[in-house]
Amino acid sequence: MDGLKIFYREAGSKDSPTLLLLHGFPTSSHMFRNLIPILGDSFHVVAPDLPGFGFSDSPEPKQFRYTFENLATVIDRFTQKLGLDRYAIYVFDYGAPVGLRLALAHPERITAIISQNGNAYEEGLSEGWNPIQKYWKEPNVANRDALREFLKPEATKWQYIHGVSDDSLVAPEAYALDSRC
Repeated sequence: MDGLKIFYREAGSKDSPTLLLLHGFPTSSHMFRNLIPILGDSFHVVAPDLPGFGFSDSPEPKQFRYTFENLATVIDRFTQKLGLDRYAIYVFDYGAPVGLRLALAHPERITAIISQNGNAYEEGLSEGWNPIQKYWKEPNVANRDALREFLKPEATKWQYIHGVSDDSLVAPEAYALDSRC
C-alpha cells in the first residue's frame, strides 16, 4: 500500500465467504487470535493490523495522516491487493469508523456488517471520550498531551481487566502487546 507494509492473519479457504476483521484501539489482529481458527472452519478470514498497530508499519505522523479516512484508504487498497471483491466486515471499536467508511465507499463489496462496540455517531461516545473530543475541537499541544494518559500501560491493562471478577483469567500478553503499540 504505497510502500506501507500491512501485517495480517489469514485462515480458511479462499473459496469460502470472506470476513474482514477490523480491530479496536489500542490492539491489533492479535485480539482475534482465538476467534480466527473458529471462523476459519466456515469462512475465509482476513484480519489486518491497521497502520500504527501490531506488526504493520508505523510511519511518523509527519509522513502519514492517522485519520480514519486515511486508514480506510489504506485498508481499501489492502483488500484490493488481496483480491477481496466481496466480503463481510466485523468491526470492533476503532475498526468501526474504518470499516464503515469502506462500506460507504464500496457498498457493492460489503455482504454484511457485524459490529461489536462499533460507534457510528458522536452521541454514542461515553464520557471517556471527552478528552479526545476536546482535542478534535481544539487540536493544541495541551489537549494532545492530555491524551497521553490513554497510551500508558496501566490504561491499556485497565481496558482488559475492568469489570472482570478474576483478572488472573485475562492473558497478560494481550495487554502487554497492546501497550507496545
